[in-house]
Amino acid sequence: MLVTKKAPAFITTAVLPNNEITSSFSLYENIGENGAVLFFYPLDFTFVCPTEIIAFNHRLNEFTKRGINVIGVSIDSQFSHLAWKNTDVNNGGIGQVQYPLVADLTKSIARAYDVLIEEAGVALRGSFLIDKDGTVRHAVINDLPLGRNIDEMIRMVDAMIFTNKYGEVCAAGWEHGDEGMKASPDGVADYLAKHSTEL
Repeated sequence: MLVTKKAPAFITTAVLPNNEITSSFSLYENIGENGAVLFFYPLDFTFVCPTEIIAFNHRLNEFTKRGINVIGVSIDSQFSHLAWKNTDVNNGGIGQVQYPLVADLTKSIARAYDVLIEEAGVALRGSFLIDKDGTVRHAVINDLPLGRNIDEMIRMVDAMIFTNKYGEVCAAGWEHGDEGMKASPDGVADYLAKHSTEL
């Protein structure tokens, strides 16, 4: 389990938003002002994967305005990533997504994040919210047929930023603009007195 630990570092090959290929893409050099979302998907040119990749891209501004960089990873090559980007969405491609796609041909990154299905040689749908200091604050791993919820990741980003800023904790279902809770017996009693019927 990686939550509360430092995200495993890597320097590898990636396709950048402008379609340039770099062989020196560093996770820690690509964490945004408030952190990063690192997500794994099984394979290019598959089925659930493009829906998730496009959904992240459609919400990219929501992450960017929160100071969060988005990074996608699969075990495919940089050339496969680029070919998929250059395939129109109407033909099963992902189009010109505007965040980096990392090539993990050796599967070492997926293995380090404990999302690799060794016998299949592909990664599960792992999503990791990494704080600005490199600490993994949230992780969710879906089986291959189960697409992830990108809006839930945005909610978790908001919760992380809130707790970092105010030092309070976030109750079940907390959303941006909601009241936080002081992490104390009095704090929970006060919160429940006001909000227990909403939970």
